[in-house]
Amino acid sequence: MKDFLIKDEWKIIESGYKDQHNKISESICSIGNGHMGQRATFEEDFSGPTLQGSYLGGVYYPDKTKVGWWKNGYPEYFAKVLNSVNWIGIKIELEDEVVDIHKALEIQYFRRELDMKKGVLTREVKFLSEKGRPMTIRSERFISMAEKELGAMDYRFSIEGYKGKLVVHSYLDFDVTNQDSNYDENFWKPRKETFSDDGLVSVSAITKITNFTCVVHMSDNLEHTGMSGEPECIKESKEKYAAHIYTLDMSDTRGGFSLTKLVNLSTSRNHSTENIDNHSYSKTLEYKKIGYEKLLSDHIAAWSKKWDEADIVISGDVSAQQGIRFNIFHLNQTYSGEDDRLNIGPKGFTGEKYGGSTY
Repeated sequence: MKDFLIKDEWKIIESGYKDQHNKISESICSIGNGHMGQRATFEEDFSGPTLQGSYLGGVYYPDKTKVGWWKNGYPEYFAKVLNSVNWIGIKIELEDEVVDIHKALEIQYFRRELDMKKGVLTREVKFLSEKGRPMTIRSERFISMAEKELGAMDYRFSIEGYKGKLVVHSYLDFDVTNQDSNYDENFWKPRKETFSDDGLVSVSAITKITNFTCVVHMSDNLEHTGMSGEPECIKESKEKYAAHIYTLDMSDTRGGFSLTKLVNLSTSRNHSTENIDNHSYSKTLEYKKIGYEKLLSDHIAAWSKKWDEADIVISGDVSAQQGIRFNIFHLNQTYSGEDDRLNIGPKGFTGEKYGGSTY
């Protein structure tokens, strides 16, 4: 394990933020469930070194091979795993700044933690914003082992002493690219963006050439303490993007804010194109009814069963114990064994290297 990470038998812990470590930590702390996976990127805007990555098992594109040298037997096209919808997206706007910890005057506390026993990624950061405002962000998210198409997050933040307008964008964004794409190819065609009367947001897209359809529905909820009244919420959409935008007057507020997202990601690998929209919509309503805490509990219980079958205990060497559980964790979240059309890619769901191919 990397030297900057704290040794722990069940957790991967990064204490303190450094630019040069961020992409490494995003890879190491990736989460997934076999159906899909995601790098440990930040939810809010971040202008520092990062690779936003959210991947769907078996959804690929035949990118034209481009190498600086050639060998006999090289294919003309190379099938690669695609970066897909950014479903964790949040933008926090104050009157004169967009929250971005890379632009912070000072990061006073930072901790990113992957609990491998539970399959839960958390982050806490305390900082002075670009304009010197004291802020705290606490986030928690998981990709469910119990509900294969479910991604969920609970994002909490507070701004000390701020009096003014607060705008929170909760969005789905399919306007994504692969960093390793040849010839700057964009792999996704827009399909549609929708808002339902019961508060759901949806974005869908289709891969070029391979024609995989991906439909994503989101249920989100913004809560606050110490403020009377409800935030104003408007809907915004453009090609491959849809959002709820919450606006609040913080002139009398105390306390903090919590934004919960429950998202279904369905693909035409598992559903007919005629039924996929209704399926994704119905499942998201089901998640909303069940609630975040019960969905999290079911996810943790599913990981517990995995560990009952797969754990290897090493006594007297915390580093070795952490290392073997790290490998077991990533193998299980890369391939669950439930879909024999999928494989174990060399990088799992941790990034784009090798295009997700298996050797």
